[in-house]
Amino acid sequence: MGLTHVPVTVSNFITRDSFTANFLIDTGATDSMAPASELKRIGIEPVGTRMYELANGQTAEFEVGDAKVSFLEETIPLRFIFGPDGSEPILGVIALESAGLVVDAKNQTLTRIPTFKLKAMAELAKR
Repeated sequence: MGLTHVPVTVSNFITRDSFTANFLIDTGATDSMAPASELKRIGIEPVGTRMYELANGQTAEFEVGDAKVSFLEETIPLRFIFGPDGSEPILGVIALESAGLVVDAKNQTLTRIPTFKLKAMAELAKR
Protein backbone atom coordinates (compact mmCIF):
# COMPACT_ATOMS: atom_id res chain seq x y z
CA MET A 1 0.00 0.00 0.00
CA GLY A 2 1.21 3.50 -0.77
CA LEU A 3 1.00 6.48 1.53
CA THR A 4 -2.34 8.14 2.19
CA HIS A 5 -2.56 11.72 3.42
CA VAL A 6 -5.55 13.82 4.44
CA PRO A 7 -5.82 17.54 5.29
CA VAL A 8 -6.53 17.94 9.02
CA THR A 9 -7.28 21.03 11.08
CA VAL A 10 -6.18 20.89 14.72
CA SER A 11 -7.84 23.44 17.03
CA ASN A 12 -7.62 24.64 20.61
CA PHE A 13 -10.96 23.99 22.36
CA ILE A 14 -10.92 27.34 24.17
CA THR A 15 -9.19 29.90 21.94
CA ARG A 16 -10.15 28.25 18.64
CA ASP A 17 -6.61 28.93 17.36
CA SER A 18 -5.73 26.27 14.79
CA PHE A 19 -3.36 24.94 12.18
CA THR A 20 -3.98 22.81 9.11
CA ALA A 21 -1.56 20.26 7.67
CA ASN A 22 -1.54 17.12 5.56
CA PHE A 23 -1.44 14.18 7.97
CA LEU A 24 -0.14 10.74 7.07
CA ILE A 25 -2.71 8.02 7.77
CA ASP A 26 -0.84 5.51 9.93
CA THR A 27 -2.83 2.37 10.74
CA GLY A 28 0.14 1.12 12.76
CA ALA A 29 -0.18 4.05 15.18
CA THR A 30 -2.75 4.13 17.94
CA ASP A 31 -2.56 7.84 18.76
CA SER A 32 -2.06 10.83 16.50
CA MET A 33 1.00 13.06 16.49
CA ALA A 34 1.84 16.61 15.45
CA PRO A 35 5.00 18.68 15.89
CA ALA A 36 5.14 20.03 19.46
CA SER A 37 5.86 23.56 18.20
CA GLU A 38 2.59 23.62 16.21
CA LEU A 39 0.52 22.31 19.11
CA LYS A 40 2.09 24.79 21.54
CA ARG A 41 1.70 27.66 19.05
CA ILE A 42 -2.10 27.24 19.15
CA GLY A 43 -2.10 26.93 22.94
CA ILE A 44 -2.39 23.16 23.39
CA GLU A 45 -0.81 22.31 26.73
CA PRO A 46 0.58 18.91 27.70
CA VAL A 47 -1.60 17.05 30.21
CA GLY A 48 0.91 14.27 30.89
CA THR A 49 3.30 11.85 29.25
CA ARG A 50 3.00 8.37 27.75
CA MET A 51 5.47 5.71 26.67
CA TYR A 52 5.29 4.67 23.02
CA GLU A 53 6.91 1.91 21.02
CA LEU A 54 8.48 3.34 17.86
CA ALA A 55 8.54 1.64 14.46
CA ASN A 56 12.13 0.50 15.09
CA GLY A 57 11.12 -1.26 18.33
CA GLN A 58 12.64 1.32 20.69
CA THR A 59 10.50 3.03 23.32
CA ALA A 60 10.25 6.76 23.92
CA GLU A 61 8.28 8.99 26.26
CA PHE A 62 6.29 11.87 24.77
CA GLU A 63 4.10 14.61 26.17
CA VAL A 64 0.41 14.34 25.24
CA GLY A 65 -2.44 16.84 25.11
CA ASP A 66 -6.01 17.21 23.91
CA ALA A 67 -7.28 19.12 20.88
CA LYS A 68 -10.24 19.35 18.51
CA VAL A 69 -9.62 17.77 15.11
CA SER A 70 -11.53 18.27 11.85
CA PHE A 71 -11.09 16.18 8.70
CA LEU A 72 -13.36 14.80 5.99
CA GLU A 73 -16.44 16.58 7.39
CA GLU A 74 -15.93 15.14 10.89
CA THR A 75 -14.92 16.96 14.07
CA ILE A 76 -13.76 14.97 17.11
CA PRO A 77 -11.83 15.50 20.34
CA LEU A 78 -8.48 13.75 20.20
CA ARG A 79 -5.39 13.01 22.30
CA PHE A 80 -2.20 14.17 20.53
CA ILE A 81 1.42 13.22 20.94
CA PHE A 82 3.74 16.25 21.05
CA GLY A 83 6.10 15.03 18.35
CA PRO A 84 9.59 16.25 17.47
CA ASP A 85 9.66 19.55 15.59
CA GLY A 86 9.86 18.91 11.86
CA SER A 87 8.21 15.48 12.17
CA GLU A 88 5.47 14.52 9.75
CA PRO A 89 2.03 14.74 11.40
CA ILE A 90 0.29 11.36 11.66
CA LEU A 91 -3.34 10.41 12.14
CA GLY A 92 -3.67 7.16 14.07
CA VAL A 93 -6.41 4.55 14.23
CA ILE A 94 -8.23 6.06 17.22
CA ALA A 95 -8.91 9.19 15.15
CA LEU A 96 -10.09 7.14 12.18
CA GLU A 97 -12.37 4.91 14.25
CA SER A 98 -13.77 7.87 16.21
CA ALA A 99 -14.66 9.56 12.93
CA GLY A 100 -16.21 6.35 11.52
CA LEU A 101 -13.57 5.85 8.84
CA VAL A 102 -11.50 2.91 7.61
CA VAL A 103 -8.62 2.77 5.14
CA ASP A 104 -9.38 1.34 1.71
CA ALA A 105 -5.90 -0.06 1.01
CA LYS A 106 -6.63 -0.89 -2.63
CA ASN A 107 -7.67 2.66 -3.55
CA GLN A 108 -5.51 4.41 -0.91
CA THR A 109 -8.50 6.36 0.38
CA LEU A 110 -10.59 6.64 3.51
CA THR A 111 -14.07 5.12 3.45
CA ARG A 112 -16.91 5.90 5.82
CA ILE A 113 -18.23 2.88 7.72
CA PRO A 114 -22.00 2.48 7.32
CA THR A 115 -22.76 1.98 11.04
CA PHE A 116 -21.10 2.14 14.42
CA LYS A 117 -21.30 -1.10 16.37
CA LEU A 118 -23.00 -1.08 19.78
CA LYS A 119 -23.39 -4.82 20.33
CA ALA A 120 -21.82 -4.63 23.76
CA MET A 121 -24.26 -1.87 24.70
CA ALA A 122 -27.22 -4.03 23.61
CA GLU A 123 -26.01 -6.79 25.94
CA LEU A 124 -25.75 -4.33 28.83
CA ALA A 125 -29.26 -3.02 28.14
CA LYS A 126 -30.68 -6.54 28.59
CA ARG A 127 -29.38 -6.73 32.17
